[in-house]
Amino acid sequence: MGISTIITLVIVAVVIFWIVGIFNRLVTLRNRFQNAFAQIEVQLKRRYDLIPNLVETAKGYITHERETLEAVIAARNQALSGLEKAAAAPGSPAAMMDLGKAEGMLAGALGRLSVVVEAYPDLKANQNMMQLSEELTSTENKVAFSRQAFNDAVTEYNTYKQTFPPVIFAGAFGHAADASLLEFEDSAEIQAAPKVSF
Repeated sequence: MGISTIITLVIVAVVIFWIVGIFNRLVTLRNRFQNAFAQIEVQLKRRYDLIPNLVETAKGYITHERETLEAVIAARNQALSGLEKAAAAPGSPAAMMDLGKAEGMLAGALGRLSVVVEAYPDLKANQNMMQLSEELTSTENKVAFSRQAFNDAVTEYNTYKQTFPPVIFAGAFGHAADASLLEFEDSAEIQAAPKVSF
């Protein structure tokens, strides 16, 4: 075996390891943003579980506001459906957009409920309502942090796969489409600390 053959084999080995490194980095970054979405999913499910309790507590006090309560439950159910679709395909532009819209509708419904609750001092002072409100606010903050981590991971993944040389191999390795950020409708309002004070 001649020196040129050895050099060729070394060069081929280096190129193979380099390509394998690109593949592994793409997989790692994709797994990172998918895991970050799983954290969002945990917090949103917790939030969705709190909402029926909130509505049940409010039902005893709010007799003339059934429409508002029903709107909250309907928005919650739609958001839960959006979450299930997004969990099946984290980063999918359509799934992220649908979840963002559903979350915007839920935030609006909860905002209307908050306004209604303000008109009922006994409900506002109810210990159960205060505890649920505090848990919901805490969960909202966790959702915001989880969403930021997800969006950061998606940005890192997209940036890496769009750079040279990974851009050459990304499509062949099954990473052709960019992952999509999760942005809630009326994102500016939601990010400015949710006001769920009952």
